[in-house]
Amino acid sequence: MLPTSDKWLAVLGRMRIDRKDNPAPHKPLLLLTVIEMVERGLLGEPFLPLSGELSFRFLTLWPVVAARRNQPPEIWLPFFHLKTSGIWLPLDSAGIPTEERRRVVAAKMNPEFFDCLLNPEFRERLRVLLIDVYFSDPAERAALAEFADVQLGQFGEMRDEIERYKVAHRLVREARFRLSVVPAYDYTCALTGYRLVTAAAGSIVDAAHIHQFANSRNNDPRNGIALSKSAHWTFDQGLWSLTDDYRVILAKDRFREAGPPPLLLANLEGERIHLPKRKELWPDQRHLDWHRRNKLAGP
Repeated sequence: MLPTSDKWLAVLGRMRIDRKDNPAPHKPLLLLTVIEMVERGLLGEPFLPLSGELSFRFLTLWPVVAARRNQPPEIWLPFFHLKTSGIWLPLDSAGIPTEERRRVVAAKMNPEFFDCLLNPEFRERLRVLLIDVYFSDPAERAALAEFADVQLGQFGEMRDEIERYKVAHRLVREARFRLSVVPAYDYTCALTGYRLVTAAAGSIVDAAHIHQFANSRNNDPRNGIALSKSAHWTFDQGLWSLTDDYRVILAKDRFREAGPPPLLLANLEGERIHLPKRKELWPDQRHLDWHRRNKLAGP
């Protein structure tokens, strides 16, 4: 009889996936997402909600494999169909196992499998297995191995794929930055305090660089801030910035606006932004100084 960890590795090494055209990457990518959550201490019990936070993490990795499929990814598909591997049971809102994909709101994990996930050695072995079995494209393999911080030992083939590797490396870099910044702000816009997450599309906020990456090459989370789409655009345009004590300052002479008072940028002047709970992730004042001098001052 196989040891428990070897049994689950054998099961997950032969998952049923849609192989029409290019093989579907949904199941292994979702499992890599779950492993990452366990690694970060975000999954402390054998119960996995189908949440906006989970979707955000899954969708953050999706660009690495997006070239395989034309249709947008739907997290419901792998979340529901992973039941066939026996690692969890999909549940409806009443906590009852369901056979209807669109009614699924959570999964009850197999306790034996969950215990394995809590073991760092098993997580590393499972990462290597998933990447090795389900991602044959050299650029995907390189990117996911870099993201998962594992060594596959098969990168000689990348010598002829340098440009594609550069793209893959950029996608991983962006994914790590988003996963560091957006959850730190609890998926909430630092400027407006608005928070919206959905299981279909993840989070409404972006991870915005303070000192633009093209200039700084800096992906430290302290060079980031979580902003909604409009707040991100106005920040990049230099229409507002932050003081060293994280209060909003405006370039009033550079814009005109109209609309309901709560939506007006002008009404946020002097307000302190919403900051992460962990002070070590607050924006670095050196980056704020760069933004004030190079963006707020205008062209």
